[in-house]
Amino acid sequence: MSQQQTKAGNIIYTIGSLYNSLTPSSKRIADYVVSNPEQISKLSIAGLSQTVNAGDATIIRFCRTLGFKGYQDFKLELAVEVSTSEVVDSSILDTDITSDDSVEILGKKLQSAIGNVLSETLMLVDSSQLEAAASSLMQANSVYFFGVGSSGISAESAKYKYMRIGLNVDAFSNNHFMYIKASLLQPGDVAIGISHSGESAETTKALKLAKNNGATTIAITHNPRSTMAEYADNVLVNGNNQGQLQGDSIGTKVSQLFVLDLLYTLLVQRDMSGTMVNKLKTTQAISD
Repeated sequence: MSQQQTKAGNIIYTIGSLYNSLTPSSKRIADYVVSNPEQISKLSIAGLSQTVNAGDATIIRFCRTLGFKGYQDFKLELAVEVSTSEVVDSSILDTDITSDDSVEILGKKLQSAIGNVLSETLMLVDSSQLEAAASSLMQANSVYFFGVGSSGISAESAKYKYMRIGLNVDAFSNNHFMYIKASLLQPGDVAIGISHSGESAETTKALKLAKNNGATTIAITHNPRSTMAEYADNVLVNGNNQGQLQGDSIGTKVSQLFVLDLLYTLLVQRDMSGTMVNKLKTTQAISD
C-alpha cells in the first residue's frame, strides 16, 4: 500500500487507530496525549520530552506518523481540537457498565456507544480511499469478502447487501476456502479483507494471495498500519468505541457495517437507475 495521509479530524481517534503499530516510546507519548490533551499546548517539545521520557526526534516522528510536519503543527491542531470539543456528561454517557445501572441507563449507554463509534468512523475513514474503492467495485468482474469470526459475519452481511444491486459477489469465512478463492483471482477482481485489528493471519494471507494474483485489494480495519493493510490498495478505517460495551457485539460490528454501508451507498449514488432496478428485481423475487 502506498503511504497515505493518516491525519484525521480528531487526533485522539487517529492515535487510537495507530496505537498498536507504535513503538514503545511512541506509545508513552500517545498515552500522555490521550490522558492530558489540554496540557500539550503548555509544553515545549523539551518539556514533553522530559515528561514522557522520549527524545525530541521520537516526538517529531510521532507527530509525523499522525500526518503533521512537526511538533508545532501537532500542538496547534490539538489545541484547536481541545478548545472546540463538546463537554459530555460522563455520568450518563460513559459506556462502561456498572452493577447499579438501570435498564434505562444501559439503553442510553448502548445508544451512546453506537453514536460514538459512528462519529469516530466518520472522523477516521478517508473519503478519497472510499471513492477509489467504489471505483474499483464499479469496474469489478467479481467481488469477494474475506473475514473470520465476527468479521466473517460482516463479510456475509455485505455479500447479501451488495448482491442485491447486481454485483457478482461472494463471501468466505473459512480459511481454506479463502486461500483457494484468493489464489484463483485475476486482474479485474476485487478482494475485500475485513479485520478489526488488521492482524488476522487468515484474512491477511488471503489478501496477500489476491494481491499477488493481480486483484485489487481493499482492507477494512481499525489500524491503517496493520499487517493486512500492507497488502491493500485502499484502506478503509473503522472506529473502535472503547468501554465494556465495545467489542464484537457492538463497536466493532457497527463500525464495520457502517463502512460497508458507506461504500454501498457510493455505488448506488454512482449508478442510481441501474442499482435501483436490480434492487427492485431482487425484492420482487424474494417477496414472490
